[in-house]
Amino acid sequence: MAIKVGLIGCGGITRQHIKGYLSIPQKVQVTAVSDVILENAQTRAGEVGGADIYNDYHEMLANADINAVDICLPHYLHKEAIVAAANAKKHILCEKPLCLTVAEANAIQQAIAENGVTLMCAHNQLTMPAVAKARQLLQEGLLGKIYEIRTTDSFYHTFDPNSIGWRGQRSMIGGGELIDTGYHPTYLLLYLAGSEPVEVMALLSKHRLTFMDGEDSAQVLVRFADGAVGNIVTSWAYEPAAITEKFSIVAEKGSLYSYGSDLFYKLHGEEPQKIELPSVNTFVEEIESFIDCLLEGRRPINTEIEGINVLKVILGAYKSVEEKRTIILTDLQ
Repeated sequence: MAIKVGLIGCGGITRQHIKGYLSIPQKVQVTAVSDVILENAQTRAGEVGGADIYNDYHEMLANADINAVDICLPHYLHKEAIVAAANAKKHILCEKPLCLTVAEANAIQQAIAENGVTLMCAHNQLTMPAVAKARQLLQEGLLGKIYEIRTTDSFYHTFDPNSIGWRGQRSMIGGGELIDTGYHPTYLLLYLAGSEPVEVMALLSKHRLTFMDGEDSAQVLVRFADGAVGNIVTSWAYEPAAITEKFSIVAEKGSLYSYGSDLFYKLHGEEPQKIELPSVNTFVEEIESFIDCLLEGRRPINTEIEGINVLKVILGAYKSVEEKRTIILTDLQ
């Protein structure tokens, strides 16, 4: 039986999600869409070949024929939508970030537990073949003990005061670039580290997009429970140098890195190795992974548990800048 999905929010990112749903019509149908802007909802309904249209997602949750929802709302609206969907017994895929505060995260965790639904965080970069292969090699012990990990995600954004919209307001985005694009290298760092983040310190910058409330660039250091150190580099202000890797790891027995497609590694005393990997549409892969988890009763690669850890690293980074000190993540309230 195909999963029936309702879209909560029909903005630009849903175009990528719809590609995923349309790629597996035997597994899933988008049967309902909701948006406060009717034109957006009508457009998405047309793209999926017809769907019931709602102006209020609460009405959709109450009345639509759906098993799951895909939440693509501005950041500050995530918590309310997740809790409402959980209380309606619908499974949930939610775009990043999970929410904006520890209190919101606690409410989400409670709602998911009480209602027995599945929540998957839409961390699309985890579907990159290089990431999956690197994780496998690390878990198999190829490099031994991890010393340091670096993840990056930077680009020259063309935002201006008229086009940035809600992302320019700290109250709506939850900060600045770090909690938006910077969320990607944060969840990637935690996934590859395979250890609990325990300490965070950060530097934020406003290099070019000075009209923003929040930062346009960030660098974050994370210490993990096993002693490894992570470094996140992320920005909307600049195009990175051509040699900038997507992720790199140095460890006891050698190192590995990737620019996002193929994977390279070198063990001490041995020749460098290259693993050629296919390119994929990460959003299409993400959507299929979510649907397969529901059909097969499997745990998603990143649930609310991982989503909360990612959020805490980012909240810890912001607190580190405000208080000019290292933040112990277990102290976050």
